Amino acid sequence: MCSAEPMHEFMKLLKNSPSGAVFNPWHHRDPAHDAAPGAPAVRREQLASYLGERQKATVILLAEALGYQGGHFSGIAMTSERLLLGHLRHKGLGPEMVLAAKPRRTSREDVKPDGFTEPTATIVWGAMAALGVDPRDVILWNAFPWHPYKPDKGLLSNRTPCDNEVMLGQPVLRALMAYASRAQILAVGQKSAALLAAMGITAPALRHPANGGAGQFREQFGRIMKNRRG
Repeated sequence: MCSAEPMHEFMKLLKNSPSGAVFNPWHHRDPAHDAAPGAPAVRREQLASYLGERQKATVILLAEALGYQGGHFSGIAMTSERLLLGHLRHKGLGPEMVLAAKPRRTSREDVKPDGFTEPTATIVWGAMAALGVDPRDVILWNAFPWHPYKPDKGLLSNRTPCDNEVMLGQPVLRALMAYASRAQILAVGQKSAALLAAMGITAPALRHPANGGAGQFREQFGRIMKNRRG
């Protein structure tokens, strides 16, 4: 099977987001916060470029769900627009870590002039940088690949996906595994561990960086990556 086929299948499956309080950044427009009608296409292009540079990745870091401060506007899991726009260089993080091509913003500048920033994204990218991990050796993804939000709060909010929703991520994850066939999955948080268990996949478990888990995540991730290097 040529590499284009699993990538095509993966991108096609992303269309199948469930109904309800779920935003699909690659196929839905956020009319209140997107800068232009073509925003979903930009997010699709950025995700395809991101993955296109990582087919030989050896790690898939699987967290919980897309967030409004991250992939909602960047199109890439655990990756904020602020990072893509070069506004996290003071933390040692630059857009070239994510994409070879120049990234494009999809959010309106008057909403967040420097783009949204997501704490989890900054922690994860910072951990890779601190460990000297080649960012193209790691694919960031989520058990529930879309953005679940609180209906009463609107699109600029996050909610935890329910167990049934998480299970809907199985076909997408299987397609990603077919694309990056060399990669080992690391489960970040309980939701991703539950999805992998349902799929019969055994994976090392890491503490999710959110809610005070940053230090433990860095320690666990660092230990696993150093052991992989032998």
